[in-house]
Amino acid sequence: MVRMKKAIIIVAIMAIAASFSFAEDANQLLKTVDEKLMPESYAAYRKLINEEPDGKKKEYIFFTVKKGNDKIAMLYLSPASEKGRATLRLGENMWLYIPNVGKPIRITSLQSVVGGVFNNADILRLDFSVEYNATILEQNQTGYVLNLKAKSKTVAYDKLKMWVDKKTLLVTKIECYSASNMLIKTLDFKEIKSFGNGVISPSVVETYSPLYKGYRSIMIYSEIKSHKFPDEVFTLNYLPKLGDLR
Repeated sequence: MVRMKKAIIIVAIMAIAASFSFAEDANQLLKTVDEKLMPESYAAYRKLINEEPDGKKKEYIFFTVKKGNDKIAMLYLSPASEKGRATLRLGENMWLYIPNVGKPIRITSLQSVVGGVFNNADILRLDFSVEYNATILEQNQTGYVLNLKAKSKTVAYDKLKMWVDKKTLLVTKIECYSASNMLIKTLDFKEIKSFGNGVISPSVVETYSPLYKGYRSIMIYSEIKSHKFPDEVFTLNYLPKLGDLR
């Protein structure tokens, strides 16, 4: 009986150790997915297209710069009515700069300064591993399915379900859920492209939501380049000068 109890305890300890290892593997995998998706620090050009059920479209073009895992800024290049606007994200804090307005305005992650299905957190996205802890839900010969749980309540989505291609370790699909487990939106990552200097990433991200039937938003990357920036670039005072970096 004593031997049996010892055996049960050993098996339980091994199971706990395996579960910790499994979690560590999942979080390491998530970090690798982040590294594959975007360089740690970069400059990029992208177009955002918002489509409405009646066929109307609105397009934006942005110049974006990012440094490390908590700094990202974005300059509006078009349309003309928005040109010169800029947004800044430092950790969970976000601001919108509008030319001729006294000072930058605080914005939140769930708002959308451009409308459409993408919110501010989607457009000014930090690395997933910064905001979420990962576990592996499923894996097969072609890929992994990760469950990502938000590290804090300030994150835009309480939970993400992420599909990762096993060969490339690139994300192919993400479902975003609320704390009540309601599906908020789906993100599809498409059209893998080589941007040069070893940067190979999906060039198109498409999102749609059961909450906004008939609406769709598409993000298209035309250029992504690894680039180092001084911290000064990611300050409120620098927002009017982001265009100098182009």
